[in-house]
Amino acid sequence: MTIPSIVLGLICSLLIGAIFHLWHDGGAGRLLFYFALSLTGFSAGQWISSSRNWFFLPVGAVDLGLAVPGSLLLLILGDWLSHVDIRHTIDDDDGV
Repeated sequence: MTIPSIVLGLICSLLIGAIFHLWHDGGAGRLLFYFALSLTGFSAGQWISSSRNWFFLPVGAVDLGLAVPGSLLLLILGDWLSHVDIRHTIDDDDGV
């Protein structure tokens, strides 16, 4: 990949992360978390597209057809997993 295609991929993935952050209304920590998830998902989608030679909506060397859904999928999954509430229960029968 060339430098311009890497910059285009960064811009697209960070824009997706920022829009997701605006939609979910989080703080600065959440913004960085969404940026990391979006970059990872975008990269994974681009890698899968390149390794399988699947090209859907290519813009130069960047395949938006699989990279954007990869970014969105990881953002939704990561957001859902970050909101899971773990509750510890203590059984009275254990004597602990």
